[in-house]
Amino acid sequence: MNNDLEDKFEKLVAELKTERDELRVRAHLLKAEAREEWDELEDKWQHFESKVGRVGTSAKQSAQEIGAATKQLGEEFGAAYRRLKDSLD
Repeated sequence: MNNDLEDKFEKLVAELKTERDELRVRAHLLKAEAREEWDELEDKWQHFESKVGRVGTSAKQSAQEIGAATKQLGEEFGAAYRRLKDSLD
């Protein structure tokens, strides 16, 4: 993976972690429906984190495929975290 793509990937993961951490602090305020979505996101997050550690070592996928998949996951997490944040406001 080239440095630019690695930097973007690391920045995306850092931003998502920050949003996730902020929401975790406020999780006790979540309504039942939002709580269910949060629990589903947490399962997906665990899966995502386990994959992140292996992204750099994957020789079977091209950097473009990894970038596209990462972007899609990041957008999904970002949209879900925004929905949860909005439900708290």
